[in-house]
Amino acid sequence: MQKIPTNLSDVWELQPDIFEDERGSFMETYSQRRFAELGIQEQFVQDNHSWTLKKHTLRGLHYQIHRPQAKLCRVIEGEVLDVAVDIRLGSPTFGKSAVVTLSARKRNLIYIPFGFAHGFLVTQEPAQFLYKCSDFYSKADERGIYWGDPALDIDWGTATPLLHARDAEFPKLADAPRSDLPVYA
Repeated sequence: MQKIPTNLSDVWELQPDIFEDERGSFMETYSQRRFAELGIQEQFVQDNHSWTLKKHTLRGLHYQIHRPQAKLCRVIEGEVLDVAVDIRLGSPTFGKSAVVTLSARKRNLIYIPFGFAHGFLVTQEPAQFLYKCSDFYSKADERGIYWGDPALDIDWGTATPLLHARDAEFPKLADAPRSDLPVYA
């Protein structure tokens, strides 16, 4: 497994070792021991599978406040633009984002630690997006940042994504209650 840095030091793209022959291929997508060697210490407790039928569907930017989740994400069909935004108060990279294209063809992953809002845009349909979480989903702790916040300067590649109503209603980062944002440690 190769750890590829992004422009945010805590967010990493990961490229597994892929073994191919005339029958097909094999890759290890998660090994607690190998991930610990790479510096990823979280224990993942929940797997999620998102299946999206339409290109330009955007999901995010989501996070949980009192039960924060580190995430390990990959795509098994299609392609997405995956985005992590540092929302940790006091962080030197507060408001900055890391953008990685995840695809079934490339078979890469992204690791997103606690303290980041996360979202993705489908760029090739259909898209099947799998992600591990280090804590369980908690509806009461779910928060979000508006995907189109101009201060975040994210090039999503579309100005009119397909959104869930709640994602369109999230506040801009500057307007988010400070009590709803994690603190940089």
